[in-house]
Amino acid sequence: MREFLISNLTLLIFAITLVELILGVFLFLSYSKSKKTVTLCMALITVGLIVDAFLIGIGKFLPNGPIEGLSRVRFICHGALIPLIFPICGYGLRLKKGLMKVLWIATAVIIVLGIAQAVAVNLDIKTIGDVIRHASAGSPVWAEKISRILSYGTVIPLIIVGIIVWVKEKTPHLFLSGFLMFAFSALGPATGNFDLIFFISMIGELFMILFFLLYAKREEK
Repeated sequence: MREFLISNLTLLIFAITLVELILGVFLFLSYSKSKKTVTLCMALITVGLIVDAFLIGIGKFLPNGPIEGLSRVRFICHGALIPLIFPICGYGLRLKKGLMKVLWIATAVIIVLGIAQAVAVNLDIKTIGDVIRHASAGSPVWAEKISRILSYGTVIPLIIVGIIVWVKEKTPHLFLSGFLMFAFSALGPATGNFDLIFFISMIGELFMILFFLLYAKREEK
């Protein structure tokens, strides 16, 4: 399996990008019907993940390899959009307007920190199979901590909230979106494929978007 993945890495990344694009279109269509902010947050996160996957995929086709400025856009999208998982959790719990305002203020602060982290991160060229991309390398300690918060400090609350919503509203979609994202993020290290973490995590992101869409469709009713 590892050899298959490495041999077809760019093709698989573009396939994931295409599916994410399709799911993203459906999310925006769902938002146009429901006008639910939770759906808009999900759609915007999807945009960030599409940009990330696409820019990684095109790295080998650029004349001089990945462009640092474009690669930094990936990190900025991650820092600016992934924190929207927090308000998604709030809307999932049906928090009152006052609590949602507090949550949105906290989210705005995290977004600013996420963008600052994306600007401060040091980038280094990494190659595996036919994929050439920038990855973080030797970044400031505070930036690494923010990065970990964005990666795990968002998914774990989504899982917890997902369980609560599952019990209260009999829908597992938020739980599955968080759980599968977490599971695939952990799969790379668990199997010793540290160099493929970025790709295996993309599969988890794809499942997260899929279950976001299923939740959004339910919210249309």
